[in-house]
Amino acid sequence: MPLRLDIKRKLTARSDRVKCVDLHPTEPWMLASLYNGNVHVWNHESQQLVKSFEVCDVPVRAAVFVPRKNWIVTGSDDMQVRVFNYNTLERTHAFEAHSDYVRCIIVHPVQPYILTSSDDMLIKLWNWDKQWACQQVFEGHTHYVMQIVVNPKDNNTFASASLDRTVKVWQLGSPTPNFTLEGHEKGVNCVDYYHGGDKPYLISGADDRMVKIWDYQNKTCVQTLEGHAQNISAVSFHPELPIVLTGSEDGTVRIWHSGTYRLESSLNYGLERVWTICCMRGSNNVALGYDEGSIMVKVGREEPAISMDVNGEKIVWARHSEIQQVNLKAMPEGVEIKDGERLPVAVKDMGSCEIYPQTIAHNPNGRFLVVCGDGEYIIHTSMVLRNKAFGSAQEFIWGQDSSEYAIREGTSTVKVFKNFKEKKSFKPEFGAESIFGGYLLGVCSLSGLALYDWETLELVRRIEIQPKHVYWSESGELVALATDDSYFVLRYDAQAVLAARDAGDDAVTPDGVEDAFEVLGEVHETVKTGLWVGDCFIYTNSVNRINYYVGGEIVTVSHLDRTMYLLGYVAKDNRLYLGDKELNIVSYSLLLSVLEYQTAVMRSDFETADRVLPTVPAQYRTRVAHFLEKQGFKQQALAVSTDAEHRFELALQLGELAVALGLAKEAASQQKWRQLAELATAKGELTLAQECLHQAQDYGGLLLLATSSGNAEMVQKLGESADANGKNNVAFLSYMLLGDLEKCLDILITTDRLPEAAFFARTYLPSHISRVVGLWRESLSKTSEKAGQSLADPKEYDNLFPGLTDALKTEKYLQPERVRLLPAAAYPNIPANHVRNPIEEMKAAEASGRFSYDSSSNQYADEFVLGEQVKDVSVPQLESPPPASLSEPASSFSASQTLQPPTPTPTPSAQLIREEGKGGVAPKPQPATPAPDDEDDDLDLELENMNLDDIDPSDLNLEEDLLTD
Repeated sequence: MPLRLDIKRKLTARSDRVKCVDLHPTEPWMLASLYNGNVHVWNHESQQLVKSFEVCDVPVRAAVFVPRKNWIVTGSDDMQVRVFNYNTLERTHAFEAHSDYVRCIIVHPVQPYILTSSDDMLIKLWNWDKQWACQQVFEGHTHYVMQIVVNPKDNNTFASASLDRTVKVWQLGSPTPNFTLEGHEKGVNCVDYYHGGDKPYLISGADDRMVKIWDYQNKTCVQTLEGHAQNISAVSFHPELPIVLTGSEDGTVRIWHSGTYRLESSLNYGLERVWTICCMRGSNNVALGYDEGSIMVKVGREEPAISMDVNGEKIVWARHSEIQQVNLKAMPEGVEIKDGERLPVAVKDMGSCEIYPQTIAHNPNGRFLVVCGDGEYIIHTSMVLRNKAFGSAQEFIWGQDSSEYAIREGTSTVKVFKNFKEKKSFKPEFGAESIFGGYLLGVCSLSGLALYDWETLELVRRIEIQPKHVYWSESGELVALATDDSYFVLRYDAQAVLAARDAGDDAVTPDGVEDAFEVLGEVHETVKTGLWVGDCFIYTNSVNRINYYVGGEIVTVSHLDRTMYLLGYVAKDNRLYLGDKELNIVSYSLLLSVLEYQTAVMRSDFETADRVLPTVPAQYRTRVAHFLEKQGFKQQALAVSTDAEHRFELALQLGELAVALGLAKEAASQQKWRQLAELATAKGELTLAQECLHQAQDYGGLLLLATSSGNAEMVQKLGESADANGKNNVAFLSYMLLGDLEKCLDILITTDRLPEAAFFARTYLPSHISRVVGLWRESLSKTSEKAGQSLADPKEYDNLFPGLTDALKTEKYLQPERVRLLPAAAYPNIPANHVRNPIEEMKAAEASGRFSYDSSSNQYADEFVLGEQVKDVSVPQLESPPPASLSEPASSFSASQTLQPPTPTPTPSAQLIREEGKGGVAPKPQPATPAPDDEDDDLDLELENMNLDDIDPSDLNLEEDLLTD
């Protein structure tokens, strides 16, 4: 029966004539050397040209990767061998290797050697560790040596093909050949070794259009392959698959079965003559070089033929045609199993198989093992590999019942067997492209998936998708249908199917029972392999991750560094086992208790969930908590989680202030304190909010909270704390709200904001002007002495400060109001600042005798001591509305605005700075106008009517040097 290998083109690279191709063992790179003298490196995954080397102006007939040195070594028609670093693209070495064209270069698999062959009829060995010294020359051929290849089973021997019509086998260290194989009628162009250990075979291709298979131990030709219409230019035994590839100048690549030598397939991509073929161990990729470019194809599937029994004790796989077994229970004692590390298992040979195994599968109870391939199947006992049944089939599947299985013959017939006897055969209505086992028998056709009952073969349901895989849960209640780019999770309702059948034909449509399946979810991920554990669907995806799906949620178990295939889950070990294409076995920890808990939650079986939870280890509790949170069970998630960050977030979402407070204290994070402060404020817990804002050092938030709550004591403490910690803006505003103008002035002075301090003093504390101006003058003089002297001090130039006397009086008049703090409840009864005129209020009080001013007492006091603040004044005790606060109350602070002294209105003509270089002086002070809004208009009028000639400067106290300046 034919192999039926899938062949898929992965890369098409148009270029000049390709003379040689090579594959990189770890990178997705294909190397192509061209007849025009260039060498290209293609990424066959991205379809991009990633590197290009301009080697020479003549054909480059040979090029190979040397991965351990990051090199590309080339041989060309100028007799030169060149070495390039493929990372830096620089040429690291070049030398003349032969006296004629260099035809072939190979790299020794372990030694620092390369072997070159040439049209000078010689083969040479070069050692790169000895400055590329030529260590040996092999003579014996009498014509061009076209190709050489190392024996993969013996690194010390190699074979060569020559146009002298012979194939010679050589040994390193001996300059003459061990033996010669003769049989071709024309020159031999290519040669390759069989990679398996069961046959000592060589293959050769020649200009006589023949491909010959040689037994190099008996030195006889065992098979001749005919069919090509032109010279044979390339041959290869595939290192993984049981196939031989031959390329010819007729433009075709033929694929032959290496066991039966039957022609399996012929490839023709229309790129003219084939010149080179390259295969690589561990990969199903094949690179082909043509006249018009290069092609890469993937032959067969890379998923290994491997299976684990239901008990999770034994794993069986096929290595070529050999069946081997490993016992997981026989691993050495004391070996610590780590996630992702290769298990140290002992391999036991079970025997050889008559067919090439493409798939291997245990039946549900693990007693039998089926091997499928070459269009046949053989059922063995799993213990000793004794044949139980066999037959022809394109596909084989096991049923849910261990004694049942089905086969597909062609694309039209499906046969069902029970106890190794045919039970029934049927032809699906729409054909059968593939079949799937499990709780129901699945038949996939071009129109969709049809699911049948194993016993009656009645149609249960037709689904209009074409899955690549169908995975049933053990209970038969859940099924996953995996397509090319997504998978669907469905629930099967067996009771609905029985009820529909009992109801008669009216309840069953041509597409089956409508209520048979319920779609639970669709996930846009490509499933490579999968299995069910309870209600959790575990799978590997196209980006090499192990995920599991439970209740609509996807959890990532691990990231893989290469493509791996699920084998099974062993519940008692809590481990998931996987294998790769190299047949390495690895495992990952996956707790059954976690899966059971999540399954119970999804089923709303909280009693079972509570019973399982104590068995979940502490390090997995947070994963469970995240799952609970996604399902909306945040209260339970808070109780389960062990991660402080997660618990804090959950406590905030649930409004659990006490839990969040404890976690914030443990974390000592300002961000957490801020988050908790927001929650406490929203819930009206202002005391807690104050503590949180204090811990977060959020002075702005504290100020907002203090003013909003009308807490003067808190504002006072905030001002002191902010002042001590250098938060000057908050400190200034706090003191301003309290009416402590002296401290506001001190903040401006200590922060070296002397100009602002001077204007602040002129506006609010005129008795401090002289002190501040003195400091300003001293500071300014350090930069410019003249600039410092230009500042006017009201002590010296009182005539330059009209209205200053009224300002001093108003300051004294407002002083008792400044030190009195009223409750926030008094705010509605306090007139706003913009409707008051403090100077007029002072004059009215002075006229009525309620206020008197002693001008000699503290006209220019450097400081004065305020009386004790009165904090217990209540609104009903006020005989008249109290004066407005000093600053305009902000709407956000209106509920707790502390009473401030009213703002004295400065006279606009007051000056602090006298212009340099002018003899003119300011006009004499004018009486204060009754309405502040009219001051600007009056000032404009005064300036228009002012005549400088009418001013007598004799009474001004001006220094002579300033006047001269």
